[in-house]
Amino acid sequence: MSVVAIDQVHKRYGALEVLKGVSLSVEAGQVVAIIGRSGSGKSTMLRCINGLEAFQSGTITVAGHEVRQEAARLRALRKDVGIVFQSYNLFPHLTVSQNIKLSPTITQGVKPAEAEAIARRVLAQVGLLEKFDAFPDMLSGGQQQRVAIARSLAMRPKVMLFDEVTSALDPELTGEVLLVMEQLAKEGMTMLLVTHEMSFARRVAHVTVFMHQGKIWETGPSKELFEDPQTPELRAFLSNGVK
Repeated sequence: MSVVAIDQVHKRYGALEVLKGVSLSVEAGQVVAIIGRSGSGKSTMLRCINGLEAFQSGTITVAGHEVRQEAARLRALRKDVGIVFQSYNLFPHLTVSQNIKLSPTITQGVKPAEAEAIARRVLAQVGLLEKFDAFPDMLSGGQQQRVAIARSLAMRPKVMLFDEVTSALDPELTGEVLLVMEQLAKEGMTMLLVTHEMSFARRVAHVTVFMHQGKIWETGPSKELFEDPQTPELRAFLSNGVK
């Protein structure tokens, strides 16, 4: 049974068609890396999965929720699907723990003592328990991104989406965030990640999807896809200094 099922999704902005009949199936515990040039539709597909973008035709089902632009459906969907962006979007006036406790308290009615325990658990999971009472501006970019991941984990999601989460970080900070994501993969979290980190995709993702011109151009087990690309477009992409 697929945890994520995308079937013939079309997405347009006016006359510009960004997704041209995209279909993808993701099983529980799978890590799927989505690669491709800027403008190929990668981030748009991810945002459609979480209901952040409306699409014109096709269907998306995630963790038993059919994605539709209805407030109640979207609230239910987002309890099971976490998303982490390139920008951390932490509230600067709240401590790390307050940032994490906010959503479970408001959307799930979690009591203060339980929210505290959840915050400690997820901060330990991303290696930042000592930053429990720190404010975001006291943290490095990599630490802020790890807090953003912890904030999503606090909702106990069934699926995690990562949209180029390391693209604003320098190599050292990128490494610490990727280590957290690799650990989540080992723990069996179902993950879809848009990434430019080819070595990470090859090593950690079970499946890699190459998007080109709004379509899924090529897909397969990561090692095979990188070692033996089947299309000239993917060969050109991988040989363009993206290793």
